[in-house]
Amino acid sequence: QLQLVESGGDLVQPGGSLRLSCTVSGFTLDNYGIGWFRQAPGKEREGVVCINRRGRTTDYAEFAKGRFTISRDDAKNTVYLQMNSLEPEDTAVYYCAAESRSYYCNRLAKDYDYWGQGTQVTVSS
Repeated sequence: QLQLVESGGDLVQPGGSLRLSCTVSGFTLDNYGIGWFRQAPGKEREGVVCINRRGRTTDYAEFAKGRFTISRDDAKNTVYLQMNSLEPEDTAVYYCAAESRSYYCNRLAKDYDYWGQGTQVTVSS
């Protein structure tokens, strides 16, 4: 059974940092591209960043460039999202997702087959 579990969400002050983790089970991580997505209340789900199989390419949303960093440790079956300089606008539920069809990754939610349950990130003073 393919499963993704996010963790690391928390309440943090503006300017703070968080590291989210996405741990997978039931499949071999290095055969899958992983994307991080987020959804704020009343808004559509949006792609934050993705990393392709074996971590050779990444694609960041403009709002994530320079602040967020994705990385993967296939030996630990885990993908990380390091988020720095957090802003209130980053408040959302963050999801990780997996897909196996693309050589290069993309940030289109419709292309991802497997999803985690999400972890809440709240940026507030």
